[in-house]
Parts: sequence; structure tokens; C-alpha cells
Amino acid sequence: MKHWYLLYCKRAEQQRAEQNLKRQGVDCYYPIVTVEKLRRGKCQHVEEPLFPNYIFAGFDPDLVQYTSVRSTRGVVDFVRQGAYPIKVDLALIQQLMTIEDCDEQRDALYQGFKPGQSVMIEKGQFAGTEAIFKEKDGEKRCILLINMLSKQTELHIDNADISASR
Repeated sequence: MKHWYLLYCKRAEQQRAEQNLKRQGVDCYYPIVTVEKLRRGKCQHVEEPLFPNYIFAGFDPDLVQYTSVRSTRGVVDFVRQGAYPIKVDLALIQQLMTIEDCDEQRDALYQGFKPGQSVMIEKGQFAGTEAIFKEKDGEKRCILLINMLSKQTELHIDNADISASR
């Protein structure tokens, strides 16, 4: 009977591990999401693994040995609880497949603010101040416009420190 397990892979070698595991008859899955990244001053859409360095592997332990999976090129080891690999519920795999790269999920994860949108600064020295979202400044920061001394001033702030204005 086929079971799903979680494998820890070497850094940036999920694709290599997947290729080598598939040659052994092991089903593999790792969720991919599209994220916006700022590269050379331009926003680009890049595909990245949702869980870097991890891959789900489905196989029948009677047909494929644990040691051959564990010693596959690109794989470090099973994620374990004590001495035994942890079995992953098939429902979790199916749920990840259905929500993979869903626009609503991506917006919730990366706070998809639009230029000109009114936001509230939640943390830091400007906490409680309303501002206008100007643009993204990398993966984790953004540029806001705030009114200081009757003049609009740019403020670079972490995305985690702002929320949609009420």
C-alpha cells in the first residue's frame, strides 16, 4: 500500500531529487508558487517552492526500500519522529495541490497592496499613521507616502508593519 512521506533535500536540489526518485518509481510533489521579486529595479514573477528544501514522496514500502529513497542523490533524509519516518496524510497533499498558486493565497501571503491604496502603519515610530502605498521595495519592504510638515515624504518600511486602512 502506498504511503506519503516528507523528505528533506539538499539546498536547491529538489528538482534533482525529484528526477532521481521518479526513476525509482516514487511519486513526488512539492508545491510551487509564483512570487513577485524586485530584480535590477524591475518586478518579475518567479516560481519558487512553497517549502524550500522539502519534497513529498509517495511509494509502497514493500516495493521501494526506505534506504534507497534516503540515499537518493539530492535527498538528505526523511523527516522523522524518533526512528520512524512520519507518514503524511493524502488529504493534505490533495489540499496543497488544489490551492497551489491560487491568487487569493498569494495575496494573503504577500499582502498584495496596490499603488495608491490607503494603508495604516501598525508598528515602529510611525505607528497609527495613515499612509499611501507607492510601490514594493524588494520582497519584504515597500515604499509609502506620508504627510510630514505639509509635504509628502517617502518612507521605506517592512510589509509586516502595515495593514489595509480601515
